[in-house]
Amino acid sequence: MDKQRILIVDDDENIAELISLYLIKECFSTEIANNGKDALRLVETFNPDLILLDIMLPDIDGYEICTEVRKTKQTPIIMLSAKGEIFDKVLGLKLGADDYMIKPFDSNELVARVKAVLRRAVTTPAPSQTPEPVASNISAIDTDRQGEYVEYDNLLINITNYTVTHEGKPLEMPPKELELLYFLAKKPNQMFTRDHLLDKLWGYDYIGDTRTVDVHIKRIREKLNENYNWSISTVWGKGYKFEVRQ
Repeated sequence: MDKQRILIVDDDENIAELISLYLIKECFSTEIANNGKDALRLVETFNPDLILLDIMLPDIDGYEICTEVRKTKQTPIIMLSAKGEIFDKVLGLKLGADDYMIKPFDSNELVARVKAVLRRAVTTPAPSQTPEPVASNISAIDTDRQGEYVEYDNLLINITNYTVTHEGKPLEMPPKELELLYFLAKKPNQMFTRDHLLDKLWGYDYIGDTRTVDVHIKRIREKLNENYNWSISTVWGKGYKFEVRQ
């Protein structure tokens, strides 16, 4: 079995080498970049399964690298930073990072987070699987209505081929946002707590806080025109629900 590839991006050579040793011990293959330019080159040539990305780099900062990667790839990214402010964490998540770790960190926690994020990344159903549709109110057969999907007024979410169609047009949405939207829309008017959503979509072993859910909900809302009979509603102090009004 091929080893999973981890790209370590950190301008501190000692830290980068230490992280590499931890991961090689866990049977990962690693490459190191000490600046942003080399990091972007290795994203293409090394084709990592996950990127450990330091924010403070000498040429291009981690936020910009994350933005560049997200233009063409959905490679999982864990940001590493000495900055522990909520703003920095939220910004990293908003730009597309999958997790955020504050330096200094424990080696066992780092390895645990890498493994957890990699497990969550393998979520797309195999092409040979064609589950029964969960919505049957539309009789037309096309690629958006094959497999498992839910549909509302001007919104169709297909979890089999990971597509969202909104107001008749394809909508770009990262996998975790799509999974969250689908999970809520599949059970309209049912409230889910942030902890429940973390457990179901990020995994019980996810090491993070419930603000991750809030950030993803915010991103989804920014992409949707909710001027229909449905919307993602906040149940204050509890969680969220996909509200469908009669």
